[in-house]
Amino acid sequence: MSNTGFRVYLNINRPDPSLVQRFGGIAVASIADSMNRASCISGKIKPLNGAPLLGVAITVKTRPGDSLVMQKAMNLAQPGDVIVVDAQGATDNANAGELMVTWMQYRKLAGLIVDGAVRDVAAIRNMTFPVYAAGITPRGPYKDGPGEVNVPVSCGGVTVKPGDIIVGDQDGVVIINPDDAEDILGKIKDVLVRETKLRAEMPWNGSWVDEVLKEKGCEYID
Repeated sequence: MSNTGFRVYLNINRPDPSLVQRFGGIAVASIADSMNRASCISGKIKPLNGAPLLGVAITVKTRPGDSLVMQKAMNLAQPGDVIVVDAQGATDNANAGELMVTWMQYRKLAGLIVDGAVRDVAAIRNMTFPVYAAGITPRGPYKDGPGEVNVPVSCGGVTVKPGDIIVGDQDGVVIINPDDAEDILGKIKDVLVRETKLRAEMPWNGSWVDEVLKEKGCEYID
């Protein structure tokens, strides 16, 4: 019998590590531009330190303010995995703090994203382990459940599936379906070439703005 809402899927399909690493060092903004600005998680989920984020999603769906199934996900995860937590955006209780983050770092995981809250932020800010969260509170988590591990979740308004490629920097986080990764990498090259050309052409004359305004019927009033 299936226990919907309280279950752990032990295995996921991970993309080839070499494919994941090809996104290393690429700005999230450039990746987003190559994806028509889609699949960027909400800006309410902010980086808590300057550590870059790159890895593969292990997903957690939990009731707000609870860490039981998240603790299980941390122990299931492999080096290079990113724990992505759907806590429904609730920030009354933290889902994680310094000790849990330290354990993830010890196990060589790649990062933590919480659509919820964390605590012990002074310590987290000084870590080299990337942490993103929607809020901060001193009130710690419960450990009662229920919840699910390695199911599709909603994080910052974006659906994240176990095995998705996760890239984050100071601008935020973008979610990449591994099936689209090669196509996105090709488009990123075009984005970077275009940006290089624009920089070389500064200062811009802005003529394209007038053309678009005219096309859309904008009225000018003196």
